Amino acid sequence: MFQIKFKASAQKRFLKLPLDKQKRIVTKLEFYLSQQNPLVFAEVLTNTKIGKYRFRVGSYRIVFDIGYENIIMILDVDHRKDIYR
Repeated sequence: MFQIKFKASAQKRFLKLPLDKQKRIVTKLEFYLSQQNPLVFAEVLTNTKIGKYRFRVGSYRIVFDIGYENIIMILDVDHRKDIYR
């Protein structure tokens, strides 16, 4: 079973999003984590400086790494036009 933890800067960015976007992201993350292997829905990033994987939720991206003991560490959450800068 996977657990989610937010990096402090990612949590700040997430809380600045509009409430409807926050709810949509949380709902989608819960769906991903309820699956046998949530990495099936993830895309591997080529620029590993910002993270190894990303989830897509509408026009928002969730960049994350997988840590020990199946912890998904959310590194950044932002709109697709701004996330890779």
